[in-house]
Formats: sequence, structure tokens, C-alpha cells
Amino acid sequence: MTNIDIAKAYIKAVQTNDQATLGELLSAQVVWHQPGNNQFSGTKNGIAEFGAMMGGMVAKSGGTFAITRAHRYLANGNLVAIEIEFSGQREGATLDQPGIDLLRVEGGKIVEVWLFSADPEQEDAFWGK
Repeated sequence: MTNIDIAKAYIKAVQTNDQATLGELLSAQVVWHQPGNNQFSGTKNGIAEFGAMMGGMVAKSGGTFAITRAHRYLANGNLVAIEIEFSGQREGATLDQPGIDLLRVEGGKIVEVWLFSADPEQEDAFWGK
């Protein structure tokens, strides 16, 4: 399985809420860099912190937060950049923008993730403090 295959499986698992596959793809010690200045921002260390953040995002968005499209997968050694679009709705607020997910893959597992947003201010306003 190439690193791009792993990245594609990760996106599909996120889009279908396939927790079992996510658990297989993400290292138990994954380091997750969530952008912005909102209640979910910052570095999450390990699968438990990542899971708590994702659970909070799903709850805050009433289950609407999603990666709606993945355009391209670009590899450079153990890094894979994915052009995505993501969206969500809550209490009359809408989140809809492009971004980049950058994955570092080692030994067939995603060990580190950096997320980039096209409009960090919109994302911060959507998630709140």
C-alpha cells in the first residue's frame, strides 16, 4: 500500500465515519495539528485526544461537519498533501471552504497530521471559543 493509498483510505474513512478503519490507519501516538484560534485548535497528542476533538466537532456541528471533496493527492517521500473541501452547519452558521490536509506516514500508519484552512477566521467563528 503506497502512502497515497493510505491517504485515500483515510479520507474515505473520515467521509464514511468508519472508526475501525481510522483506528487502523492512525498511529496510537498520532500528533494532530489543528489550525486556528478556536476551541478545537492546537496540537492533539495521541488517538484519545484526537478522538475527543473529533467528537466535539461532530457534536458542535450536529453531525454536519464533513470533508465534502478530495481533489488531489500529492506525495513527497513520507508526506502526502491532500486538497480538500470541507463544510458544516450549526445554529444558522455555515462553514464551507477549501483546505489542505498534510499527512506524515511511517510504517504504513499516519503518525502526524497538519491541517490548513483557506479562511481561518471563518473557521474560528464557526467553531467558537
